Amino acid sequence: MSLPRHCATAAADRIPNLQKIAYGLGALVNNLLGAAIGVMAIVLNLGLGMNPAVVGLLMALPRLTDALTDPVMGYISDQTRTRWGRRRPFIFFGAIAAGIIFALLWQLPPGHSETFYFWFFLIGSLFFYLAYTVFATPWVALGYEMTPDYNERTRLMGVANWMGQIAWVAAPWFYWIMENKNFFDDSVSGARGLAIMIGVFAVAVGIIPAVFCRERMGKAEMAEKTELIESGLQAIWRNVVSFFKGFLITIKFTPFLKLCGATFLVFNGFMLVSAFSSYVIIYYVHGGDKGAGSQLIGWNGTASAIATFCVIPLVTWISTRLGKRRAFFIAIGISIFGYGLKFFCYSQTTPLLLLAATPFIAFGLGGLFTLMGSMIADVCDFDELETGRRREGMFGSIFWWVVKLGMALALGFSGFLLNATGFDVEMGGDQPERTLLLMRIFDCIIPMVASGIAIWLVASYRITEDKAREIRTKLEARRGKV
Repeated sequence: MSLPRHCATAAADRIPNLQKIAYGLGALVNNLLGAAIGVMAIVLNLGLGMNPAVVGLLMALPRLTDALTDPVMGYISDQTRTRWGRRRPFIFFGAIAAGIIFALLWQLPPGHSETFYFWFFLIGSLFFYLAYTVFATPWVALGYEMTPDYNERTRLMGVANWMGQIAWVAAPWFYWIMENKNFFDDSVSGARGLAIMIGVFAVAVGIIPAVFCRERMGKAEMAEKTELIESGLQAIWRNVVSFFKGFLITIKFTPFLKLCGATFLVFNGFMLVSAFSSYVIIYYVHGGDKGAGSQLIGWNGTASAIATFCVIPLVTWISTRLGKRRAFFIAIGISIFGYGLKFFCYSQTTPLLLLAATPFIAFGLGGLFTLMGSMIADVCDFDELETGRRREGMFGSIFWWVVKLGMALALGFSGFLLNATGFDVEMGGDQPERTLLLMRIFDCIIPMVASGIAIWLVASYRITEDKAREIRTKLEARRGKV
């Protein structure tokens, strides 16, 4: 395999380490909020006795609203002009709102029906995800525009993804914390207390990217894209038309669609069966012992996060040597091997054998979000070359909406998939052998197939380092910059 031509990053294109760390702290908050609500949802089933399918719907329905709020927030962020920039004000106030609402969401009052809890949590989730969108969408867009360099973009996303993994070290232990009698009376009380701690952390840390990061696109570069300020119905109509025009251009952009499709498959193949791992560990490996199962869940999650810490710098290095597309093939191929190995590592006699597959699986998500953010930044430049517009917010919002849509479908369908195995929470550790076998099969085969299709999609992605540098040269010539 011939190596692609590699160019050194100019000093002017490098992002200061302080800004990389500040942006990475945004990834930590982003991942923590997303991971926490998914991990803590098990309390709705095992703590409050809600049907798994109903819990799946609760996880899925609020995500579907992102079909509207994410692209709208992306458009608003792209069009905003303030003395503090296009992104930073939204990041600042969005972090505060998301942290407060998350803490309130889990203050579930005791002694009510399943219907009451369904509506309480659904309405609260709608407000939470709206605030979460206000924070996350501009934060994602900010990362796309912090440097114009092909490889420095990968390094930034590597730092952000690396710091974001800290959330995945903590998240697997959330269920153990909520179930621990030394801390709380029961898991529902544990959810209340844990949510307050997470909310305070999200507020304090989530505002840091807004304070320390700087936006690269200056007023001179954005001047030709700024619309005249109008009033009344004419302004509203102009913005509605502009939004839908930009939305349609974005979703028809072929390189972007390939990246969205690959991410949808890899990430949501994982998410569809993410709950299965917990159930397999508790009910197959440990025979229904929630305490022992929660510890293995925690150790497995921690091992996964530690492995991902190692994977991200490795994938970043491979990308700067072989290119982003080849790095994707290597990372996702290794993760497919890991999923296959996992089936044989579920052991009732040696539970910790499960950790043998974890480092290989970590290449999947560790490589995915390190590379995809960097590749979409390249796509944003290509789009500007063809349309004359900067649309980081729109691209970022649609990309993450695709991720969240897939997550919603995955989480919603996972409850029905769990029911299809024949699982019955009332049976405890006496689940039928067929049920336990199907749970293990789904847990391994689904992400393997999804990841294989993702590799096929990215095989035809054509923005190489040479192509990206050619695009940048033309853009800077158009803007009058050398």
